[in-house]
Amino acid sequence: MVRLEPRSKGIGMILASPHGEKYHRLLQACRALPPTATAVAHPCDATSLESAIEAGRLGLIQPLIFGPEARVRRTAAAAGLDLGDIPIQDTPHSEASAEAAVAAVRAGKAAALMKGSLHTDELMRAVIARDTGLRTARRISHCYTMDVPGHADPLIISDAAVNVVPTLAEKQDIVQNAIDLAQALHFPEVRVAILSAMETVNPELRSTVEAAALCKMADRGQITGALLDGPLALDNAIDPAAAAAKQIRSDVAGRANVLIVPDLEAGNMLAKSLSFLAGADAAGIVLGARVPIILASRADSLMTRLASCAVAALLAAARRATPAAAVA
Repeated sequence: MVRLEPRSKGIGMILASPHGEKYHRLLQACRALPPTATAVAHPCDATSLESAIEAGRLGLIQPLIFGPEARVRRTAAAAGLDLGDIPIQDTPHSEASAEAAVAAVRAGKAAALMKGSLHTDELMRAVIARDTGLRTARRISHCYTMDVPGHADPLIISDAAVNVVPTLAEKQDIVQNAIDLAQALHFPEVRVAILSAMETVNPELRSTVEAAALCKMADRGQITGALLDGPLALDNAIDPAAAAAKQIRSDVAGRANVLIVPDLEAGNMLAKSLSFLAGADAAGIVLGARVPIILASRADSLMTRLASCAVAALLAAARRATPAAAVA
């Protein structure tokens, strides 16, 4: 059970369990920020519409809805949701909603994009469209910011949702996107572990070779803003005792707060294992486009969806602070 206080009383999150403490701090970090104008694409079910309305009520975002207006209003009425004065641009269907929301971002009317009840691939098709989308020079990638019970620090996991089997060049962007996110979230020190099944380089296991290459890229300034180490197995990436047992000495081993997985399958299984077996909460965000993209799952709780909005707000603030460098 989650109780949320309105912005006038300060953004607060009071939980019936200790889960979500890191998300509480995340929401608190947004208190001083202005609401981020956010294009919400096709919020035609109660869950996605409630998320946009509640995030707006808390001052995390300023929602601009793109969808079939009559359907959106019916959904709100059936769920007892108050749309207030949220503007709605009427669109005939989900594909048109995605295109209109992306067009609003391109026109400077929104600084973030939020997925409603449409399919992820419908939204992402509009995002990556060559002439009308939101591409940058950076590869688009997905990050989970995870609040894992019993683990002292939040964990960023990438990429578990967009890039299926990324190349080394694509992993370079995936790593840099994750670092940019960690910096926007004010991690005191960004420590990146490039994960594999082992911590030694094995030419027969591509992920170990690419991990070593990524670390050398960081040494040469091709990846910036963090400490990198790899290959590392999951245990010796996040557990100091495991790292010590393997006699791995580095500033990252046992202390990583960013985990870069070899491929989508590994990332998806890792994130879902933490969520469903360890009770972790995972806020999802897409980076590398012109603006942050809030990509919530249908199974996400309201708290997780609000946390994703808070992550987007912090990313948008970081982009405003360094507009020339920001791509997320």
